[in-house]
Amino acid sequence: MPAFADALIDNVDGITLDKDGRVVRFTGLLMTLDGHVTRLLAAKEKRPDKLDWRADMKGRVMLPGFVDAHGHVMELGFRALELDISDTKSLAEAQAKIAAYVAANPERKWILGGGWNQERWGLGRFPTAAELDAAVGDRPVWLSRADGHAGWGNTAALKAAGVTAKSVAPAGGRIEKAGGVPSGVFVDAAQALVGKVVPPPLAKDRDAALLKAQAMLLAFGITATCDMAMSLDDWMTYRRMGDVGALRVRIVTYGLGVETAVQIGGTGPTPWLYNDRLRMVGVKLFADGALGSRGAWLKAPYSDAPGQAGAGFMTDDVIRNRMSRAAMDGYQVAVHAIGDKANAQVVGAIEDMAQTYKGDRRWRVEHAQVVDIVDLPRFGKNGIVASMQPTHATSDRAMAEARLGPARLAGAYAWNTMLRNGAVLAFGSDYPVESPDPFAGWAAAFTRQDANGEPFGGWRPEERVTREQAWKAFTIDAAYAGFAEDKYGRLAPGQRADFIIVDRDPTLASPTDLRQTRVEETWVGGEKVYARR
Repeated sequence: MPAFADALIDNVDGITLDKDGRVVRFTGLLMTLDGHVTRLLAAKEKRPDKLDWRADMKGRVMLPGFVDAHGHVMELGFRALELDISDTKSLAEAQAKIAAYVAANPERKWILGGGWNQERWGLGRFPTAAELDAAVGDRPVWLSRADGHAGWGNTAALKAAGVTAKSVAPAGGRIEKAGGVPSGVFVDAAQALVGKVVPPPLAKDRDAALLKAQAMLLAFGITATCDMAMSLDDWMTYRRMGDVGALRVRIVTYGLGVETAVQIGGTGPTPWLYNDRLRMVGVKLFADGALGSRGAWLKAPYSDAPGQAGAGFMTDDVIRNRMSRAAMDGYQVAVHAIGDKANAQVVGAIEDMAQTYKGDRRWRVEHAQVVDIVDLPRFGKNGIVASMQPTHATSDRAMAEARLGPARLAGAYAWNTMLRNGAVLAFGSDYPVESPDPFAGWAAAFTRQDANGEPFGGWRPEERVTREQAWKAFTIDAAYAGFAEDKYGRLAPGQRADFIIVDRDPTLASPTDLRQTRVEETWVGGEKVYARR
């Protein structure tokens, strides 16, 4: 037995993947006191006689902790602590929930929150300021759309921001209007017209939001996450919590734009901090908006809005300049691209950048949601990571069909094609746009069905991946996407002892049962940080 094994987690039904994505089973895990795995033990292998401590898991299932490749940590926490209307199924239900929230929080000068989705409400249009006024008219209300790419304000909010019929949307934004007057919804960059007057949260509010988000992630079995579009204030919040030993989940961050990254990292990515709990590794850029708000940049107009094709946020020269500025200092580049024109622009820029910036760059395309079939093979070159979210396909299905029409669906949410073409596939949830629940994402990935088993046989089932491929994308390759595969993502010697205890074997469960998996314990670095009550 290795002399450096200090602790044993024994009597487990342990399941992990090897580097190639093959299932490995074990019954015991040896680790050091500082939380590194030293060996996996089979049933008949002798256990060490001398240990500092031993834990008996009583035959329960152990898995490596999940890694969410794309989320928004602070937004998750704020959404949970503020007004969340993501569960509403109609405009009337949302209005009632908003009014009840206001009644319960009379001291709040601004009502902030989000989660609205006009598609889920069956509205067929964006909501209006007047409809928000019907719920609350005596103070400003500002609510983010579920995808974060549009904001909805009431008349008081628009007045506070000085928005009038003469207001002009900035580049990359759109003001929804009725009769030439702003109607209450602001898309993408236009959100700043109202956002600029929204009171910023205090440091104590940010700390509370981080702790709430962290607790939620750990309860779902997520031990590490990539945090996209981080602000300087977000970074300072992570540092405050790290300084007092309160950071539990591992966070790999991507600064919002080159300027944020340079402010934090200076000449390049930061080192790992707080015992491998925090690192800023790269830069997040936005090529376009989202499909639901028709901000995604398409090569041809929307099928359900012939006068619109979305908008690109950067010219070809600008995206290359920004990517080059980041790459020259060694920052990893991650670019949000939803529409087929945005995806073509991004892969074209990567092809140009790769000629100058050699080595292991791991250029990331976030979402890669709607891709022209002629561009799909380009994702298999230059080490591109396709960072995609399985539950987007099941949530967006009806909306995507309406927005795109049948011809463009061939390259939409094309997970299997990405793998077959040689791209690295990293899965996440894009929380709080979707629930962070990795079991829902895992089931969606190999069934192409939602929680109700719809549609029968799966939506465009040719783009399903296998159960093991999906698991690898939520663990090993999600870690790889953030240059962290030497730290976590699987259970093996040298890796951090980040694992979860669950109530069933996910490799044998039906898709329905897989979605119902409950996390009983979460351990990060050999320390128990969550236990279900």
